[in-house]
Amino acid sequence: MSKLIEFTLTEALEGLEKGEFTARELTQTHLDAIGAAAPLNAFITDTSERALSMADASDERRKKGEAGLIEGAPIAVKDLFCTVGARTAAASNILGEFDPPYESTITANLWKEGGVMIGKVNMDEFAMGSSNEHSRYGPVVSPWRRDGKNDKLVPGGSSGGSAAAVSADLCLGAPGTDTGGSIRQPAAFTGIVGVKPTYGLCSRFGVVAFASSLDHPGPLAKTVEDSAILLRSMAGHDKNDSTSLDVEIPDYAAAVGRSVKGLKVGVPAEYQVDGMPDEIRDLWNQGVEWLKEAGAECVDVSLPHTKYALPAYYIVAPAEASSNLARYDGMRYGARVEKDGLVPTYEATRGEGFGAEVQRRVLIGTYVLSAGYYDAYYLKAQKVRQRILQDFRDTFENVDVLLTPATPSAAFGFGERDADPIQMYLNDIFTVTANLAGVPAISVPAGLDNQGLPLGLQLIAPALGEETMFAAAGALEKAANFSAKPKRWWESA
Repeated sequence: MSKLIEFTLTEALEGLEKGEFTARELTQTHLDAIGAAAPLNAFITDTSERALSMADASDERRKKGEAGLIEGAPIAVKDLFCTVGARTAAASNILGEFDPPYESTITANLWKEGGVMIGKVNMDEFAMGSSNEHSRYGPVVSPWRRDGKNDKLVPGGSSGGSAAAVSADLCLGAPGTDTGGSIRQPAAFTGIVGVKPTYGLCSRFGVVAFASSLDHPGPLAKTVEDSAILLRSMAGHDKNDSTSLDVEIPDYAAAVGRSVKGLKVGVPAEYQVDGMPDEIRDLWNQGVEWLKEAGAECVDVSLPHTKYALPAYYIVAPAEASSNLARYDGMRYGARVEKDGLVPTYEATRGEGFGAEVQRRVLIGTYVLSAGYYDAYYLKAQKVRQRILQDFRDTFENVDVLLTPATPSAAFGFGERDADPIQMYLNDIFTVTANLAGVPAISVPAGLDNQGLPLGLQLIAPALGEETMFAAAGALEKAANFSAKPKRWWESA
């Protein structure tokens, strides 16, 4: 396989600028790699002809001196983003072969900056999952394997296809969505970088909704600098999204190499959870030492309402999901199961259209919003959410960023946690707080566990504190010097 697929986004853009290769050559190389990676089941919609056409147009713009921020870079798109001319189904049967009549703002921004749509990638249905086992297209297989073993591992979810594609060098980056950790957790599981920006920094227009107040589009990439470049390409005010922030988008990549000397890093006591594996705790402690060596000051802090975050999240998110997914009834678009009468048609369409995990969450959400339970569950969860946000505000008056583990474990095997939904939901224990508060967070690959699988560290910053977050992440990345890559077993599978 050509060395072109091993480039980071930054390296590829430099090579394109120097004329060492063309966008078409870069794109074709990645298309060939995708063809050889069928065992991963990461890509679900072929846009190869469109990709080559976009690459040719990119080469022409570069010749004219009109190159964008990511000119000529092959980008994979999660099946949650609406793309004109390419099926968008949110990995669900209920949307059928839906061809959106409009483009999501995120993908439109990426194409405006010269990105090339290399294909659309798999995900958990409607972004509901932490393993990418819940998809109409079947599960995504992680490119990573345990040392000396061939059992298939999950890539994390819900942006599992995006993470697997980036980790396996099938693209140079991918926009994902993060509702409770769906960018950061798969990034940690696959040894790449995942960013959940401040709520409202990236538009949700054209993104199939899961939980509207928690959904955060953001980038997955090979390095911190690459993720910073992609975030700048994706972000920006959008009049089509009422929650979109009208703020200036800085050069995030310029912050990556910035000194962290004097930076104050908080280490929250509440993230020391029962049953935390020693290797997660040891890596966290190592992260503290790395930042100290880089000149930062690390102090213990408390976020007292953290223990309520997971139960609050699993009330608020399903409640919003049950409301958002009420629109899928088979009447106006998507799949329909015809029955005698309107109500039987609704029931059959939704019963066959939604998978088991989506049905579970819709039922939970409908229950907590029902008469007699709204105050006891949903309203109380929203009050807890405000306390969590206040915890962050109080803490960020004294520190610049927080350092925590990204996940409570490394990747696990298929079916290992399917029997108990609660065990699966616990994967989000370190990530949901940032979604509830709307603050930015990043997962940085920092080491391997005793089975040779990636582990990540998470940095959380105050709202619109992305530049400080990227500076700290760059220092963490440099100290960790994570260079492990999955063995390309799928090419001979």
